[in-house]
Amino acid sequence: MGASFRSTPPLTAAWLMSNGRVLASASIASTRRAKRRGLIGQRSINTALVLEDCHWIHTIGVRCPIDVAYLASDGSVLKMQRISPLRVPRPVFGARTVIEAQAGSFERWSLNLGDFVEVRRS
Repeated sequence: MGASFRSTPPLTAAWLMSNGRVLASASIASTRRAKRRGLIGQRSINTALVLEDCHWIHTIGVRCPIDVAYLASDGSVLKMQRISPLRVPRPVFGARTVIEAQAGSFERWSLNLGDFVEVRRS
């Protein structure tokens, strides 16, 4: 492994914010490898995962249902869905960022379509 690979951690800590309130802690997948890995193999999810420059995900290899929000470039929520394991949903071409979280998170956060979500790096 070269020094350039080590200089960029695969996950960056962040907070998800909406309307001045903290929704949850999150990890930003900062490398291609981290984006490809996503939530594969995890039985439970402790923090949300942010995938920037992304408009499509799958749950092949993910072991639990997840909530997924697709954000436009301005941070507005374009689409939200709960996805079971082993599914390949359709891409959301207007999305720039995808947030994956434990199933039920969006209800707890009171997140709705059209809300604005800010990803603040720690």
